[in-house]
Amino acid sequence: MPAYGFAHLRDRRHHPDVLEYLVRIQDTLDPFHGRFLIHGPPTAVVEGSWPGSMVLIEFPGMAEARAWYESPEYQRILRLRADHISGDLVLVEGVGPGYDPRERAEKLRAQTPGQHTRQPAQTPATAPASADTGV
Repeated sequence: MPAYGFAHLRDRRHHPDVLEYLVRIQDTLDPFHGRFLIHGPPTAVVEGSWPGSMVLIEFPGMAEARAWYESPEYQRILRLRADHISGDLVLVEGVGPGYDPRERAEKLRAQTPGQHTRQPAQTPATAPASADTGV
């Protein structure tokens, strides 16, 4: 299952160290089959606010993502960015093919005291006719 390195970077500055980091990062990703999916602006903020920029790197799995981050090669260049740009970086496992958020809702509902399994919503075609609708 794929895993991702997601960074929310604030206070972006084009310090020479940051530019050096950009030149060198791909070489640290290649042994772990990491690839950029998102790398900075532009963004279209449609809800809330988003100070800064985002980076999303895909890996074949969580083992590769962790191995990349912990690798001596990446650790050698990390300070080039981190000393000049504040931000957060998380490694997160993705969802597999066929993921259905309704199944997650059911699992969460089952773990919540007092919640009952919800019946699927009825569509107009499957809803029973109601005498009090005037139709």
